[in-house]
Amino acid sequence: MTTFIESPRFPDDISYGSRGGPRYKTTKVAVASGAIYRNLLWSYPRHEYDMAYGVNTVAKHEQLLYFYHVVGGPAVGFRVKDWLDFKSCLLAAAPAATDVQIGAGTGALTAFQLIKTYVRGSFSRSRKIIKPISPVLVAVAGSAKTEGVHFNVDYATGIVTFTGGNIPAAGQAVTAGFQFDVPVCFAQDLHQYTWKDFASGMAQVPLLELKYGDA
Repeated sequence: MTTFIESPRFPDDISYGSRGGPRYKTTKVAVASGAIYRNLLWSYPRHEYDMAYGVNTVAKHEQLLYFYHVVGGPAVGFRVKDWLDFKSCLLAAAPAATDVQIGAGTGALTAFQLIKTYVRGSFSRSRKIIKPISPVLVAVAGSAKTEGVHFNVDYATGIVTFTGGNIPAAGQAVTAGFQFDVPVCFAQDLHQYTWKDFASGMAQVPLLELKYGDA
């Protein structure tokens, strides 16, 4: 049985008006002094969305209903565009091949996983990107490379693979720029609402990011 469809992705005109974002999981323990100790349990956040906010017409509810049937509720995953975070760069900029370093050459390493890195000051955290959108721009040591000539991209996994004699030399920075989707599934087995629920803001249509074994 198919467990993920790459196309079509969730309707953009619904996701555009919807709410969502990253969730981290932490444990918090308060000790006798009143201090609170926190422990981060997930290396990567899980993104969660509520698509009900984008369902503002009967036609959009029909789009949602048809999509829900096609994927069998939570059974089959799919792509969704997070309109507030879908580029390797800032939203106001255009992706460039030098946006984010995805690895460094060793002279033998051919495959590099796409990531997005969030940086503030001296602190940073990287997020694995497994559903990029074509084209993915790649550079080695600042020199742009050509997809299909120097490298290939697996758009189902986000892995960039260099071919033939194009393997990055030891110490060369491998960078990339791209747009991406988030792999998700419906969180509920039951889709049961009235139109008044959507119109009044009482409905919830939650989506959960599929993390594929990431801690």
